Amino acid sequence: MQRLEHLEHLDKHLVDELAQVARETVRDELREQARGQRRKAALYAASGTAALYAGAAVSLAVGLALALVLPDWAAALITAAILAALSYALRGAARPSAPRQATAPGGRGTPIPPVPSTPPTAGLVPPRPDDSGRDTHHRP
Repeated sequence: MQRLEHLEHLDKHLVDELAQVARETVRDELREQARGQRRKAALYAASGTAALYAGAAVSLAVGLALALVLPDWAAALITAAILAALSYALRGAARPSAPRQATAPGGRGTPIPPVPSTPPTAGLVPPRPDDSGRDTHHRP
């Protein structure tokens, strides 16, 4: 009996050690993945910052070019209108192109399925008696 208790203690100790090794392995793997994700995020942030400055330089160049032939205020207004139109077009391109489904009043809840313009007729033939006396469904 004491021998079995001793083995149970060893089993518990072995399970605890295996759980600890598994935890450490998972923690190391998650740490490695997070390091890669942080690097990607930093590169995306740097790319976005560079694109922002490039866009500002292009808009400044457009404004200065327009200022050569127009008053300064008109050049600034035209540049702002061009940037607003570009922003609107990019926002539209970012949205999904799937048609929007109608929802219940208030804009919440489950989508309402589309209603057909005509009622369905195919396959709705009433049963008629067979020669044997039983009713069966016949389809044209």
